[in-house]
Amino acid sequence: MREFFSIRIFAGNGVQAGCRCAYAAVRLNDLALKSGYACAPGEDRKATIFTLYRMETKLLPHRPMSPHAPAREQVRILETTDCGICSFRSRLAETGDAPLCSSGISVLQVNTGYRCNLCCSHCHVGASPDRIETMNRETMRHCLGAIAKERGIRTLDITGGAPEMNPELPWFIREARRLMPDGEIIVRTNLVILLSNGRYRRYPELFRAQRATLVASLPCYTRENVDGQRGSGVFHRSIEALKMLNALGYGRAGGGLELHLVYNPGGPFLPGEQQALEEAYREKLREAYGIEFTGLYTITNMPVSRFLESLLDKGGFCNYMTLLADRFNPQAVGNLMCRNTLSVGWDGRLYDCDFNQMLQLPLLSPSPSHIREFDGDRLGRRAVAVGQHCYGCTAGAGSSCQGSLL
Repeated sequence: MREFFSIRIFAGNGVQAGCRCAYAAVRLNDLALKSGYACAPGEDRKATIFTLYRMETKLLPHRPMSPHAPAREQVRILETTDCGICSFRSRLAETGDAPLCSSGISVLQVNTGYRCNLCCSHCHVGASPDRIETMNRETMRHCLGAIAKERGIRTLDITGGAPEMNPELPWFIREARRLMPDGEIIVRTNLVILLSNGRYRRYPELFRAQRATLVASLPCYTRENVDGQRGSGVFHRSIEALKMLNALGYGRAGGGLELHLVYNPGGPFLPGEQQALEEAYREKLREAYGIEFTGLYTITNMPVSRFLESLLDKGGFCNYMTLLADRFNPQAVGNLMCRNTLSVGWDGRLYDCDFNQMLQLPLLSPSPSHIREFDGDRLGRRAVAVGQHCYGCTAGAGSSCQGSLL
């Protein structure tokens, strides 16, 4: 059995040296250490956490995994590790909620790509500057065609990665607004990218002109917590971006431009009560920075990608999974986002939610598998693919991309 351990090198704000990610500040040659591993000077590597091997140890029962590990390896760990909890499918059967089925599609969530200017420790997408997966215009046209066909879709939820890094985003938003003059268009932003360069600084005006709702990541109202999860200097740049958005009318009462912030825990625990956290955010951000916002979403950290890696690395996987299972709330099941949402991957493949997308858990047969095959009637009555990670959405007050479920 081999131990695996992670070497994390923080690069602050920039994308530096040989490994183009916020976790990599030096070339991999400098990380060779005792392993004897080396790469050519300047060689790029996708992995944001580098796994090195040491023989003859017995610390971890899992095979080494990085945030870019194949989804099947993440699924294997989630589904086969014996943590002493029952399967999520069995729990649904106990509460009379099996099989879990869609109740119709009102939200089309479109992931425009996994590339991002940040490399956050909790990111379930495993997004980073090195990711190359990007939705093209043809796939976006299929998404627009689905909206045109299915009048029940009232919300287009655009996510990533950083959606702003897809060069087709302005066209996509304008075309979507033409199709949905009274619908909601959500763009999920990390805020920092809006200050990155001239190209990205034009996005706030576009968002305002197209009346896009912004959902902005700000996992805490303190610098220490935000920078700890997202990188040095991210908090202050996020504050600067929020002030810029406020100046455009976002988050202001009566302005009609919604700005929602997103909180996620800084470790393996559940979010606090959403309304109480919103009040704390409002008080702290208003008092210290004069910032206004529409509302706050609390989102549970899902045991996927980097957060799963962290749990395994620290030996806390089963403890966290047990916490989620022990806090299972049957009242949250009826409001799960997979029941009214259809997730579209960057390549047009269809999923029940963004988390299933990252685990590459496709829609169950006989549902269409690609957005070009969109059939609102069949998709609106489909059975949902579930797994152990789904405990993350049903624990406590429940969790979704729109925050607490209860």
